[in-house]
Amino acid sequence: MKIIVTGCGKTGVAAIESLVSEGHDVIAIDNRLEAIEEIRDIYDIMCLCSNGADYNTLTEAGIEEADMFIAVTGSDELNMLSCIIAKKMGAKHTVARVRNPEYNDKSLGYIKQQIELSLIFNPEYLVAQEIFNILKFPAAVNVETFSRRNFEMAELLLRDNSPIIGMKLSDLRKKFQANYLICVVQREDKVFIPDGNFVLESGDRIGITADPAEIQKLLKMLGILQKSVRDVMILGGGRIAYYLSKMLIGSGNTVKIIDSNRARCETLSDLLPKARIICGDGADRELLLSEGLTASDSFVALTGMDEENILVSIFASSKQVKKVIAKVNGVELSDMAEKLGLDCVVTPKQTVSGIISRYARAVANSAGSNVETLYKLMDGKVEAAEFNVAVDFEYQNIPLKDLKLKENILVSGIIRRRKAIIPSGDEVIKAGDKVIVIAANTVLNDLSDIMR
Repeated sequence: MKIIVTGCGKTGVAAIESLVSEGHDVIAIDNRLEAIEEIRDIYDIMCLCSNGADYNTLTEAGIEEADMFIAVTGSDELNMLSCIIAKKMGAKHTVARVRNPEYNDKSLGYIKQQIELSLIFNPEYLVAQEIFNILKFPAAVNVETFSRRNFEMAELLLRDNSPIIGMKLSDLRKKFQANYLICVVQREDKVFIPDGNFVLESGDRIGITADPAEIQKLLKMLGILQKSVRDVMILGGGRIAYYLSKMLIGSGNTVKIIDSNRARCETLSDLLPKARIICGDGADRELLLSEGLTASDSFVALTGMDEENILVSIFASSKQVKKVIAKVNGVELSDMAEKLGLDCVVTPKQTVSGIISRYARAVANSAGSNVETLYKLMDGKVEAAEFNVAVDFEYQNIPLKDLKLKENILVSGIIRRRKAIIPSGDEVIKAGDKVIVIAANTVLNDLSDIMR
């Protein structure tokens, strides 16, 4: 597809990287020459240094032939205006990033309808939701939800004292009777779609799919079930911190936010009257300790500096805080953070990549079994995709054991009339089902792509 992206900040670069990797014809627009030169140096794509809402610029970019126009500049209003102009000039689908908390769900729904936007997304809100899910399920290092929370995938890190180290997956199923599936394992830099003979080792990162209650049941059997966190300390008072605090306070948690910017602290104090706001340097260990770090159930580092988030999170971990989460944008730093012992690292880039990839695939294959949900897992090496099964799906009512699936593909779950099914070899796919597929090093646009 031909896709135009205006705005080449962190979100724009993540979108461009994802779309180029999937083979789309991408054109980048930004009014900052340094941003355009950086994109041009990395990717073999057309780049324009100009305003993405300008008629002449969009004409030069070939907007009338564009399958999709994505606006991710630093201004919500400019993003929406760009999409209006792009739509009028012939773009088939328009996508806008809108970040300002003042635009609530009701107003965004109205705006989307009135200016015919195909998709509005808010990366900061989505990252906050991702962190919130983990805090509700602290034994996991990551939690992704499918089919309106009827089905989940939890990623766990196996420590030296884990009771399942050295066990075959087939023996694990016999010993721990729960309706679950270990569908993917990351061991150092390699990922595996395991069979029953796969033996688990210390340090493995495993993905478990199941109904949420079944995952809780399994973790209880393993002796690693942890209660949801109660008291949360957040370092950094940006948009993610605001959205996360609203979610936590709404669930009855106590929240403490530390930020060095006084004006931001005053704003947060007005917006979040039930949160405690501290104006101070969160990198100051004495401040953290005096504000009750060791008494907190969780510490979440959300500053704009990856290095600070990593270092302060390591300090929090050393003080035995039960759950520590660090936001890290850079992939290299994210890998380093995990090697330094941080179990839970959230990368906004992967969240954006999943949003853009999912929608692009849905648009490219609108007549087939569309991708409804898409997550990048295991450092981006694995995808978990949820498909709606169309009435004309070719491989309906055939037992899974008789389907010739591609390598590194696993059907890990089926949702049928809101009931979660961990499929056996005798299970079949039916029209109207939602099917969760795990794919390693493979791009899936349609459910039929799982077949050889």
